[in-house]
Amino acid sequence: MDTITHGIAGALIGKAFFSGDSMFPVKPMSRARIVTWALMLGAVFPDSDVLRDFLSRNRKLKITWHRSYTHSLLLLPLYALALAAITRWAARRFAPEAPPFAALTGIYAIGILSHILLDLVTTFGTMVWTPLSNSRPAWDLIFIVDFTFTGLLLVPQLLAWAHRDEKHARRRAVMMWLLFVPVTFGIAAIGRIVGAPISTAAIFAAIAIFSALFLLPAFLGWGSRLQLATWNRAGFVAASLYVTLTVVAHHRALERIKKFAEFQGVQPEVIGALPLPPSIWNWDGLIRGPRGVYELRMDLSQPSGIPTSEADAAAAAKVPLTYNYFPDAPGNALIQQVRELPEVKEVLWFDRFPVTRFHKEGADSVVEILDLRFPKVQPNRPAAFTYRVRFDAHGRVVAQGWEE
Repeated sequence: MDTITHGIAGALIGKAFFSGDSMFPVKPMSRARIVTWALMLGAVFPDSDVLRDFLSRNRKLKITWHRSYTHSLLLLPLYALALAAITRWAARRFAPEAPPFAALTGIYAIGILSHILLDLVTTFGTMVWTPLSNSRPAWDLIFIVDFTFTGLLLVPQLLAWAHRDEKHARRRAVMMWLLFVPVTFGIAAIGRIVGAPISTAAIFAAIAIFSALFLLPAFLGWGSRLQLATWNRAGFVAASLYVTLTVVAHHRALERIKKFAEFQGVQPEVIGALPLPPSIWNWDGLIRGPRGVYELRMDLSQPSGIPTSEADAAAAAKVPLTYNYFPDAPGNALIQQVRELPEVKEVLWFDRFPVTRFHKEGADSVVEILDLRFPKVQPNRPAAFTYRVRFDAHGRVVAQGWEE
């Protein structure tokens, strides 16, 4: 999950369940505000591991270091204690009403735990048992950047801010509505650029929802009667229901890709259904077979086109079944040499659906390894996490690293 969404989730939890207050009200720092800040900071803390990546020349840290020690369930208590101690030290001077040390420790622990759980629902993999194990569990439920999920966490907090002052509720609600209308079109434009187009109907449906959420409570006068915690608890419930729907959709997508594997007669080495934007209906089914990877893009709102018996074969034939197959390059000495490189062994440990490619560039030979978990976004750019090894005419490695 992206760091911004983690911070938004932490702030919402603080306001919903721990009597937290808005983070930026025009009044002195209070115990309630410290609670919200602590939840937010705890929720973004695990991503502090990227600082090492920025300061290091080791470009593989994003797979070997990121989402490891700072994302560990085993080390979580130590981080919570340290953050609570720092907060209490700062509070002696700036915020004497800060919660006691034990309460702050629990608050930071919940914030860090929310981060770890929200990373687990993505496909990247999170080393939650560091340092005992470097396994990378991934629940494959939500795309790493999901504007719908982020909106469910953010909008209730903005609604609470808009309606906390009845005298200014209408003005603030209109301000938020005027903000979210162009944002909706902006997100749709981003979706088209990255290959996840959002339909015109979906755009206007989103605008209608924002209109109802921001304008109706303000102009009908009941928005200010709801407490801060009520708005935020509603957001927590909505986000939880969304995750529940992704669990159901993931199960359906996984069953569909398993039926596809059976239909194709493929013996899967690894099989998975990965979320694709822009909606929970869109999934990427991947099967790693003995000589390559099958990919089946799925829209769960449409028939699968996969016949599961002779009885429905005729009906399934009416729905076109389209899929991609990415074969590994035929084995050769250079590919074998690449697989023995320590750096490539780390890449293959990280990859779940690797595909090996080989081609010549003049006198040089190039071996590429890409993970189909990460779809190609732009036609003129390589897919994310594509590792390239270049050999000269004498079979010596002259360059290796991530393809930019």
